[in-house]
Amino acid sequence: MCEYINDIAYYLPKKSLSNADIESQHPEWSIEKISSKTGIENRFLSGVDEFCSDMAVQAANKLFNQNSPRLKQEIDYLILCTQNPDYVLPTTACIVQDRLGLEKSIGAIDVNLGCSGFIYSIGLAKGLISSGQASNVLVITSDTYSKLINPNDKGNKTIFGDAAAATLVSNKEEGLAAKIEKFVYGTDGSGYDNLIVKNGGSRNRISIGQDLFEDNVYIKNDSNLFMDGRAVFQFTNAVVPNMVSKTLEKNNLILSEIDSFIFHQANKFMLEKVRKKIGIPENKFIFNSGSVGNTVSSSIPIAFKNFIDEVGINTGEKIMLAGFGVGLSYGATIISIN
Repeated sequence: MCEYINDIAYYLPKKSLSNADIESQHPEWSIEKISSKTGIENRFLSGVDEFCSDMAVQAANKLFNQNSPRLKQEIDYLILCTQNPDYVLPTTACIVQDRLGLEKSIGAIDVNLGCSGFIYSIGLAKGLISSGQASNVLVITSDTYSKLINPNDKGNKTIFGDAAAATLVSNKEEGLAAKIEKFVYGTDGSGYDNLIVKNGGSRNRISIGQDLFEDNVYIKNDSNLFMDGRAVFQFTNAVVPNMVSKTLEKNNLILSEIDSFIFHQANKFMLEKVRKKIGIPENKFIFNSGSVGNTVSSSIPIAFKNFIDEVGINTGEKIMLAGFGVGLSYGATIISIN
């Protein structure tokens, strides 16, 4: 039995945050400086009353509208990947199942992963299908990181954007018919605190933290998103080249046989460093976050969907998908176009 990505749709909130907007809030952070450091020109922010499930429903309905009306009734498992659930409990996937009007006989789970979350989620979908537990898995990624960012945090503000994406993984070779090949995974939990929201869970139930400044420069607030950018970059630079090699080896391929590489859209500086270290030709490497920002778990499906729509793909092409970041976690796979 084979497993396929047959379609992708995504949703972006209405509110946008441009580099000019950020410069107006932080005059020392110029448009040119933001663009040169991140490669990002714009990002989208969820509304005040717009949350994970709202965006997930929007993305999924776009997917259903792109397909046969019967698709909604054929979904037999829902995987919702998010680090911004509506509630501590219940599972947000259960809420989305009801709001979408999916069958009550389906499975529905949340996956708490960020930058590698899409890879892990389609890996789980592949496993469900190959083991006969499901035939059509709806994988939704939905994150609202903007709600976690402190207003004083100009660094993270320039990077992250909110979005949701819906991906149909099926045992049927229809639509895109992108065959999912073998996976490589990795975890280094010793770096868990390099990208963290410290407060709000069972260990630190405090909901309101204090802003910490040094020499009038914002450092962190434990109730907001904190990222040690240098540490995350060092992690990425260390593990991604080896992950790429292992993924090629596991799928009996060499680098030159891959037609396109779609990595987690962290920021252009980081991706360029990794691309050059691995030796990936520039014309094969996809950078898509300039207009949407780093959308965490949705960055790969959004880049994949835009690549399909703008460039197109042909039978026989092979695409590497790779995610890495918060956790610290990483994973990769190969997609073959049939």
